[in-house]
Amino acid sequence: MRYDRTVHLDTDFATAVGRVRDTLAEQGFGILTEIDVASTLKAKLDQDMEDYLILGACNPSLAHRALETDRSIGLLLPCNVVVRADGDRTAVQALDPNTMVALTELDALRPVAEEATRRLDAALASLTAADAGA
Repeated sequence: MRYDRTVHLDTDFATAVGRVRDTLAEQGFGILTEIDVASTLKAKLDQDMEDYLILGACNPSLAHRALETDRSIGLLLPCNVVVRADGDRTAVQALDPNTMVALTELDALRPVAEEATRRLDAALASLTAADAGA
């Protein structure tokens, strides 16, 4: 089972991060946390890694609906969006919201997963459309 929704952009990492923030905001996702994995690994382990950023993106309404169904669903909320260098391109990845339904087998989460999928797919499509027009 695939658990990600991924697009590749023909743009540099910094530009991609800005575009990801904008497109997520357009779909009602706020960025609550940011983890610069590459900097952390360098600082803590003196290990080099390609640019790799985890954005904690949350749509409060969708998160609330999911949590009302299952308090443990916070473990599976599709909140993390990864932006990472991938050769001369930039990968943008999000957890497939349908993973929540598949793993929990709670049909009550299906409407939340469907709306989250629609919003994430719209954001990813917007990124690729802008990339094609550049």
